Amino acid sequence: MSHDSAMNVAPASAAVVYSEKLWPNVWIWIVVVGISGAGILILAPISMLAGYLAAVGIFLLIAILLLTSTPRIEVTEDTVQVGRANIERRFVGSVEGFRGDDATAQRGTRLNGLAYLCIRGWIGPVVKIDITDETDRTPYWLASTRRPEKLVAVLTGRPPQSAS
Repeated sequence: MSHDSAMNVAPASAAVVYSEKLWPNVWIWIVVVGISGAGILILAPISMLAGYLAAVGIFLLIAILLLTSTPRIEVTEDTVQVGRANIERRFVGSVEGFRGDDATAQRGTRLNGLAYLCIRGWIGPVVKIDITDETDRTPYWLASTRRPEKLVAVLTGRPPQSAS
């Protein structure tokens, strides 16, 4: 697994065969609006204008943090990139997608402490990508994805299986 910033950019000749941005869900934005509203409550006794300005400032700060920290999953003909990590596809072993309780177990009781994680709490399904590089201590990557069947199909070369 490489965290090298130069490695994060796919060569121009490598065609992207899968790309997904793990954007926040609508309910995350509702929570952000609620948190921002706290600025009004905190500063309203001093000044309503200060409260509204604080609410806007808090909203903008959280929005910028959420948007700039949104990871990408990208698969090219030669590499797989999940968040900041990337690896050559020749080191990708078995790949499995999980939904529901199985996804929860993969993120919890079945999780290996050495696994690389790119998990977003607002995205339920996950994909487990086994790493076969013997020089890499990371046994597998576990990544949130909204389209686990599609990602598994792209990485294994098999047609997508329907969600269960």
